[in-house]
Amino acid sequence: MRKGEYVFTSESVSEGHPDKVSDRISDAVVDAFLGLDPYARVACETLVTTNRIVIAGEVRLDKRKCGARAPMLASGKVNAKVIEKLAREAVREIGYEQKGFHWKNAKVAVYLHGQSADIAMGVDAKGNKDEGAGDQGIMFGYATNETPELMPAPLQFSHNILRLMAEARHSGKEKYLEPDAKSQVTLRYVDGKPVEATAIVVSTQHSAKVDQDDVRNIVRPYVQKVLPKGWRIPETEFYVNPTGNFVIGGPDGDCGLTGRKIIVDTYGGASPHGGGAFSGKDPTKVDRSAAYVARYLAKNVVAAGLADRCTIQLSYAIGVAKPLSVYVNTDNTSEVDENKLSKVLQELVNLTPRGIREHLGLNKPIYRRTSSYGHFGRTPEKDGGFSWERTDLVKDLRSAFGAR
Repeated sequence: MRKGEYVFTSESVSEGHPDKVSDRISDAVVDAFLGLDPYARVACETLVTTNRIVIAGEVRLDKRKCGARAPMLASGKVNAKVIEKLAREAVREIGYEQKGFHWKNAKVAVYLHGQSADIAMGVDAKGNKDEGAGDQGIMFGYATNETPELMPAPLQFSHNILRLMAEARHSGKEKYLEPDAKSQVTLRYVDGKPVEATAIVVSTQHSAKVDQDDVRNIVRPYVQKVLPKGWRIPETEFYVNPTGNFVIGGPDGDCGLTGRKIIVDTYGGASPHGGGAFSGKDPTKVDRSAAYVARYLAKNVVAAGLADRCTIQLSYAIGVAKPLSVYVNTDNTSEVDENKLSKVLQELVNLTPRGIREHLGLNKPIYRRTSSYGHFGRTPEKDGGFSWERTDLVKDLRSAFGAR
């Protein structure tokens, strides 16, 4: 743990940011195929730009469940027309009805094809071989007790500001706000604990009917509501639309791609990140599922009171079921033996791809909701959404280390 005083910054982007529009569409496609076949293989990428949406990638379904054309698209169930409709619906839900990007007027192209047989061979379970990882890679999970969500405060505050603004926009309360927005929060830390905000940036797309003073006054209460009680907005370091205008935005102002906001999706730079993005991937892809279970393990360690902070790294090889390594680092905030902690966590949860999916119930259409405001620091939902945010290992972890 770093001692003394320092400042740290994290950013977030709204559901209307071009990259997040892409993430939303890709995850809507994943959900559609998982709803048809819980064991579907999906790798979907989306590009959005001025009134154009391009969807590409690979899909594989069980022929026995979905018909002879299953390796491509499910005949009559999830086809190109259905995917186009999903994309338009995602854009409509976000709120894009602008001249340069409109859910009804955008051209949609779908280029999905069958999964590589070579990849499928390595991933499939066969005989005595368990289901292997869908790719090699390293994945990280992190938790810290500096917020109730056990997330880094700068990132959690950044997410919450944009989430509140989006809720107000959708409800009609803030009729001059448009979908595209970004936030950035800088906090001062003393001995590892956040004590005040030193700078806040919010850039939000807005109607041409309001000026920048109006936008600043619209944004201010949402920032103040998110900051802890007693904290003030640093007026000289409170930047709202620093360029001076933000009328043209979204995919009309900037091209968007799936998977470009990986630090926003995870821990805001407070923890390392593995090589892969999450959105558009089914749970056999350890880029996604192993990152989720790493967060789950780290969060339970902190929730159990065994550490103030915890970082967990997992590594996998394509086609190999068991993780190659399970690394635990509590950043000198715990007296627990980290090697023992690694062994205990592996005893509590089967960290093979199949084991992760079964333990967290990941073979469900629960991914579209993850595409904005972070995959972590969320509330577990009754239908299995955000299951990796549960803290149901706390009792066993405390027992293993004799903690009360």
